[in-house]
Amino acid sequence: PASFAQARIWLDERIRFDPDKPQVAIYNMPFVYRLQPGHTLSIKQLRHALHLTVNKHLSLHTSLYFDNQKNLLMQRVTTNEDKNNNIFSIIETTYETDEQLNEILHDEKRNPHLFDLA
Repeated sequence: PASFAQARIWLDERIRFDPDKPQVAIYNMPFVYRLQPGHTLSIKQLRHALHLTVNKHLSLHTSLYFDNQKNLLMQRVTTNEDKNNNIFSIIETTYETDEQLNEILHDEKRNPHLFDLA
């Protein structure tokens, strides 16, 4: 079963998020990293670093679900066997103006599915 703290967070999200209103990913902390011209980013190394981080911290590979049969909030810990290399979507985004960048950031902040390890 889920802990009391997990149940409180889960319930808080259900109360705050009306399906008819725009959602906000309140527990996400988005950031932007701009590569300088001529610099590159290894997607393979980035993906590896993200996997190491998730594997190191139990809370990052634990998800919550409501079991209707038991009428109980449960936690599911994803094991290495359950995971594959596709648990992260890495998207390259380009923009021409600061207005386009601000629009991208606005959309990213309000996307509740960006950081969903469930």
